[in-house]
Formats: sequence, structure tokens, C-alpha cells
Amino acid sequence: MPTRSAVTGRSTDPRRRFAEELRLLRTHRGESLRQLGKALGWDASLFGKMERGHTIGSPEVAEALDQHYGTPGLLLALWELAAADPTQFKERYRRYMLLESEAGSLWHYGVSTIHGLLQTKGYARSLLMAGGISGDQLTRQVDARMGRCEVLHADSAPHFRTILSEAVLCTPLADANEWRKQLEHLVAMGEQPNITVQIVRFEVGLHALSNTDTMFLRLPGGRTSAWVETGYSGEFVEETASVERLQHAYDAVRDLALSPADSRKFVMRMLEELPCEPST
Repeated sequence: MPTRSAVTGRSTDPRRRFAEELRLLRTHRGESLRQLGKALGWDASLFGKMERGHTIGSPEVAEALDQHYGTPGLLLALWELAAADPTQFKERYRRYMLLESEAGSLWHYGVSTIHGLLQTKGYARSLLMAGGISGDQLTRQVDARMGRCEVLHADSAPHFRTILSEAVLCTPLADANEWRKQLEHLVAMGEQPNITVQIVRFEVGLHALSNTDTMFLRLPGGRTSAWVETGYSGEFVEETASVERLQHAYDAVRDLALSPADSRKFVMRMLEELPCEPST
């Protein structure tokens, strides 16, 4: 029997959860499979198979369903989990990704990479390739990651604060043009009203999160959980006292960081120092 979440009562198995969400969204809309197929231009039998867990479809179908139901990024995130090799994600990371798609606000600290929600396609592709992913799987995961980014542009978009170590900006892509696009994207995203970008300079020295990527999730009902990740493992933290200790550490790092305005100027200076794009 599949494991059920104690909070929502829904399955924590990625494929079953994906099928459940599809069925719930359609029935809440009051649509038949035939009506759904007509609205999106795919055969109704495809959606029936997806709701029964016989197939997960393609990322294009998941993206179209997100647009249809007004759930930007949610179904693509669930699709990505359902499509992944089970050996790729431990159960606690699957749980984190599901909750990330439901969070009302997100607070992130990055040690060495830009968070997926702020990545360009070129950056995501390079990062996933460095992790050993290639071929069709690489294409699917890049597309799914780009689709998840849409959650930050929805009408009900969460507030997202990212604090990045200066080391993140000192680890460029091999392709200078793609790196320029990523830095420009970071600046542009930081100008969105629901997104805050800050930089922690090397000069502040060691601090409580010096070697730890951290994401806090403010969940429906006001509960806060955290995902803590090092280069070798990750841990989902839900116990209140442990989350509070992490939040105190995060607040201390935020106090050390450049202001959002000064962070923007810092990234802009890095852009000015990049070599000019070759003329075509």
C-alpha cells in the first residue's frame, strides 16, 4: 500500500502523487476527460492514462496542464519527480520538492550555485551535465526546471529571498556568453517585487552557513520547514527547535550580506568586467 502524507493524506510516491493531483484538479474544475482533451488538443485517453498512473506524459503536457489549471510550475515539479530515476532522489528530497511547490514563501542561502528557480536554461544545462546527466534525460530535466521557474511569475507567486555566497559568482560557466546571460537574469529577477537577491562577500569571513545550502519553506498553515544540503547529502528538517536554530543562523547571515541595492551593483560590476560578446 503506498505511503500517505500525514498532512495532506495524499501519496508521497511521485508517480501516484502526480496522478492524484491531475485527477483532483480536473474533478474540482468539473471537467470530463473529453472536455479536457478538447481544451488542450490532446486525446482524452492520454489524460485518462495519466490519471490512472499508466503514463506520466511529457513535460509539454504537464506545462499545458499547469497553464490550464492556473498552477504554474506545480505539475511540472511533480512530473520531474515522477520522471526521475528512483535512485536519483532519496525519499526525503522528494518530500522537500513537493512541499517547495506548495510553499507561500521561500528563503534560500546558496554556497556554490544559483538556485534552480533563478537559473537560465544554459546554466541549468551546464549544471545538470556536470552531474552526469545527458541525452533525452538532460533535455527533460532542463525543460522541467525551466517550467518550475514560472511559479515566481504567477499571480499568487511566493516571496523568494536568495542570499548567495560571493563564491557562487566566482564560479562562472565555461561559456562566457551563457554566464553573462545568467548574471543578467539574476539582476532582472532581483528587480521583481516578490524576489530579493543579496550577496555575502568573502570579506565577512566564516559564518554559521559557510558550507551549507539552506532553503526555508513557509507552508500553508504557517508551518516552516527547512532543507539543508552539503556537497554529499541533504536533510529535511521539520522539528520546530531545529528549524528555529537554523532561522537564527540565516538571520545572522542576512545581517552580514550586502543590501539588495548594493548586491545589484555588485553583480552589475561583475558584468562590466566580463569580456564583450564577439561580434557576428
